[in-house]
Amino acid sequence: MSERYSHRKATERIRFNDAAGNALANADVKVKLVNHKFLFGSGANDFIPPFEMTEEEKANCPIPSDKFDIIDGISRKWLDLYNYGTMHFYWGTYEPVEGQTRFENHMRTAKYFRKNGVKVKGHPLCWHTVCADWLMKYDNATILSKQLDRINRDVSAFKGVIDYWDVINEVVIMQVYDRYDNAVTRICKDLGRIRLVKEVFDAAKTANPDAVLLINDFNLSESYRILIDGLLNAGVPVSAIGIQTHQHQGYMGKEKLEDILDRFSFFGLPLHFTENTLISGELMPPEIVDLNDYQPDEWPSTPEGEERQLKEWKEMYEILFDHPLVEAITGWDFVDGAWLGAPSGLIRKDGTAKPAYYELKRLVKEEWTTDYTVHTDSDGYAEVTGFKGDYEAAFKNSDGSDGKTSFTLG
Repeated sequence: MSERYSHRKATERIRFNDAAGNALANADVKVKLVNHKFLFGSGANDFIPPFEMTEEEKANCPIPSDKFDIIDGISRKWLDLYNYGTMHFYWGTYEPVEGQTRFENHMRTAKYFRKNGVKVKGHPLCWHTVCADWLMKYDNATILSKQLDRINRDVSAFKGVIDYWDVINEVVIMQVYDRYDNAVTRICKDLGRIRLVKEVFDAAKTANPDAVLLINDFNLSESYRILIDGLLNAGVPVSAIGIQTHQHQGYMGKEKLEDILDRFSFFGLPLHFTENTLISGELMPPEIVDLNDYQPDEWPSTPEGEERQLKEWKEMYEILFDHPLVEAITGWDFVDGAWLGAPSGLIRKDGTAKPAYYELKRLVKEEWTTDYTVHTDSDGYAEVTGFKGDYEAAFKNSDGSDGKTSFTLG
């Protein structure tokens, strides 16, 4: 195991017991990491995969039945790589009509991921984009009240299933956002950034005191650092700093990435790289300011682009996994075309995997893993060193039968 990532590892003295609960003395035990503590993630599809559906659900599914095999394969590839998923809770689509939410769909999906060892994050609780249009008929005081009620309702309802939340998204531009009128920008102008952020974070913290609560932004300038500093001075319970890097115009490179890490490490808070895209086709023209303004009819993945994407994702994963404050890396699109039609996924539209998928899987499941045999002493103890996370241990019971147990390292 590489010493480069020693901060991702732990050494503990573990006692192993046999099936009867007695110390497993002087025995060989095969220990294997099955789920990293580090969060390797992607956008999580907010539907139940076909292999989890009932026959009635399949009959009513908007996905054609002749595509089920592709969706099935995509879902399995997702679970083979990731242990962390971001589900969409955009207010305008989660509750398109006031009082009518997609709770049942989202809860089933979240439970499906949790059953498969995946931690789930909801994104976001407050944002000026994809906001609920029906809020516009209310005055600012009522909008704020409904925003806080929404946070209390959803964080409380999903507590224990979803315990990670992007509480508020892209606050740096929220107060001055002028592409169209929306309820959240209205209350941000009225209250100011820091007071609005404090209100929504306090509501989320009250609803689930144990939740990991993130602020999240694509604007990685000094304005974001100043905002975070103001929030912490105001006592806002920020658990982690969310950093977006949608690199549709080309990979930022090692130097810029390390500069971002240096600047946002100042606060000593965990860093989550929440939304990351690397293109495997033609890059977006450099003169485009807003990524949403570039959505060509066709944006194919290319062999040359896929090789470039592999190298870029590999370097980015290695740099971020090496940094002690980084806790999570989330690729925004798993399948091409999910956002803005871009070839930014690890999976092509036909369900086949790109080279970057196999390289990241190699890093996570082969290079950054622990799988070896330890020998217990006369009291059943053995020293285990490995990457932090959840483990399975296999051994032989005294009667020769196969035994298995689990433990967490670090």
